[in-house]
Amino acid sequence: MEIKSNILVVDDEQDLCEILKFNLETEGYNVDMANSAEEALDMGIEKYDLLLLDVMMGGMSGFALAKRLKENPVSAHIPIIFLTAKDTENDTVTGFNLGADDYISKPFSLREVMVRVRAVLRRTKEKDDMPHSNIINYQGLELNLDKKTVSIDGEDIPFTKTEFEILHLLLDEKGKVFSRQELIDRIWPKDVLVLDRTVDVNITRLRKKIGRFSKCIVTRLGFGYYFDA
Repeated sequence: MEIKSNILVVDDEQDLCEILKFNLETEGYNVDMANSAEEALDMGIEKYDLLLLDVMMGGMSGFALAKRLKENPVSAHIPIIFLTAKDTENDTVTGFNLGADDYISKPFSLREVMVRVRAVLRRTKEKDDMPHSNIINYQGLELNLDKKTVSIDGEDIPFTKTEFEILHLLLDEKGKVFSRQELIDRIWPKDVLVLDRTVDVNITRLRKKIGRFSKCIVTRLGFGYYFDA
């Protein structure tokens, strides 16, 4: 029997939450609601398979909540779809830089939301089902592919989902140069616009987080990035 995915809808519009909950449950998902980021944090977010997260809320914003979740190894792997009235390029880039998996601008059709939810959950399942060794280790830099965590000399380092997947790809194919477009194609969803500078921002943040291993992520001018082992 197929296990139902657990979804948390976080939005300060009660009516919208109830509409999304009803329609998602009709599609067969288990759905909970929170009307603020603070309420969501008290609900044990790590148990959910997907978050539908509003950006503009009273108190803590959706961006702030996403940043907090992605910095925590326990919740960093959870996919996020932002639901927001903000749809400028800068807001979209901010969302994806925080590790979002998709970004839907209000007003939206419920059919669109259902399609995006299915797509994100499918991509997540496909990645989870791919055969791989559970641990990648390079001189004390360790990726646990089951727990989606990164540690250096045994100390856990908070990573966003995007940062984790970039490091995973570079480590898994050490010495191979990946262009920005290749990284976008391999890491980000196919149906979203990602700018070259978004890749650069994630590489810069990745280097800062891995300390002494930062020199291993090499820029090959005019070509891209690779992990030099």
